[in-house]
Formats: sequence, C-alpha cells, structure tokens
Amino acid sequence: MKHLLKMLDLSREEIIDILNLADQLKYELKHGIPHHHLQGKSLGMIFQKASTRTRVSFETGMYQLGGHPLFLSASELQIGRGEPVQDTARVLSRYLDGIMIRTFEQKEVEDLADFGNIPVINGLTDFSHPCQVLADLMTIREFKGSFDGLKMCYIGDGNNMANSLIVGCLKAGMAVSAATPENYRPAKEVMDFATGFDCFSITDDPKTAAEGADVLITDVWASMGQEGEAEQRRIAFKGYQINDDIMSAANTDAMVMHCLPAHREEEITTKVFEAHAKEIFEEAENRLHAQKAVMVKLMA
Repeated sequence: MKHLLKMLDLSREEIIDILNLADQLKYELKHGIPHHHLQGKSLGMIFQKASTRTRVSFETGMYQLGGHPLFLSASELQIGRGEPVQDTARVLSRYLDGIMIRTFEQKEVEDLADFGNIPVINGLTDFSHPCQVLADLMTIREFKGSFDGLKMCYIGDGNNMANSLIVGCLKAGMAVSAATPENYRPAKEVMDFATGFDCFSITDDPKTAAEGADVLITDVWASMGQEGEAEQRRIAFKGYQINDDIMSAANTDAMVMHCLPAHREEEITTKVFEAHAKEIFEEAENRLHAQKAVMVKLMA
C-alpha cells in the first residue's frame, strides 16, 4: 500500500489491517497513551473543496501522531492558477512526507500519486471517498462485532459514497444492496466490480433494498458542486429517504449511518436521525481514528 486513492485499490487484508490499527489508535487516545508515530513528519492538505470534518480530523490526527499538518487552499497554490499537477507533485514531494487532497476529479489524485514520490491520500473526489468508508467500516464493526453475515443497504444518489461503500463493504465480506434512481446509478467501474458478487443487488425500490438490512446508509441528494441541480435532484430522489417505513423493512436492530452533513427531512427524517445519532456521531469521530491509521501505514 503506497497510497490511498480509492477503495478498489485495497485488498480485504489491507482494509482489515487499517481497521485494526485504527481501533488500537482510538484505544490509545482514549487512555492517554502517546502514539507519536509521525514525529517530525509533515502532511500537506490540499483543499479544492471545502470541508469541516476532513480538515479538522486530518489536522488534529496529524498533531496527535506528532507530525505537522499544513493547510493548503486552492487559492494559495499555483495548482489553482494553472500549474500542471505533475509539477506540483514533484515540488511538494521535495518538501513534504505526504499529501492529502480533497478535490473534484479522481484523475487529479491519481496524477499526484503518479508524478510525486510521497504517499497521496484521497480526502474526497467526485468518484471516491475512501477515508469516509474506512471510518464507516470501523463503526459497523464496533457496533456489530464483525462483518460476517451482515447486509449493508445504501439508499440515494449513486455518488462517491455509493461507489466507495459498495466496494468497501463487499471486500469486507458483507452483502450489499443499493437503491438509486435509474439515471443516478454508481460508476460503471464500480458496477462492473460489484456484479461479480452474488451478494450484491441494485434496484430503484428503496424498501426492497432495505429488506433484512443490518446497516442502512444514505447521503445528501445534492453534493458539493451540484447546487444548481438541487431542485431537479429533489424531484428525482423523492421517496429515497430513510424513514419509519424503510426502517420497518430492515432488521429490528439495524443501525443507521450518514457521512454528514445531513439534510433532515430530505434523505433522512429527523426522527430516524436522532434515534440513531449515537452511531452517526461515532462514525464522524471514527474519521479521525481511521485516517490516523492510514497516515501511519503510509508515512511512518
């Protein structure tokens, strides 16, 4: 494992290894045990998309590991003024020990990895959100004990979260169902991967997808950069909401997760969100621990 670019790149063994380390780092933090694995290391954090959780969790995590995070906004970099990605990668590789980038195009992340010689972490692209899904898997295992025999159901847009959840949960050994409108399916690369699993199904009927689910996950209907399509998407995703009716089809002890921010009464009702706030905010915290594990694996 040289980089974290997308869930498709990781093996099941690598995923479990990251989760095990994340559990250990979380335990050490809660018990005041120092773990300065990245003492003297620097992480450049490139943000072409704004974020609350990504910036705070990476910055805090790097400090806790004994390293130094550098926040780099697009407006402060030559990459935002037309410098080729390959030149940025080669320059930053001479200053830093790792790069985390949150941007739009997956190719930009891949190019940074190809042209630089330091680890690159995908903090989010329009195609993939591997850091979030590692935190999701960590949370599922915390609450359920293992992945064996579990079914994850995703309801909503076939976006970066759907792409990464489908791949990550299948690789972890879970059954996966997804409900998306026909015109909002996950990426072809993900669908080609998933259709090789007998335990994968996709439908345009959320209640059918939710039948027997142990974990229900959703995301906003309009992601960053799609604000101009918000009304069109509200129409397309009407009915793709986690609510009492959907919960009635899932197992009685099903957990609910959301990567946040949540738009209550759109993709999830306030009632369901608050009933499952414990797992949702544990999921948010686990971004910190999962990302620390990734940084240690790549940079220590």
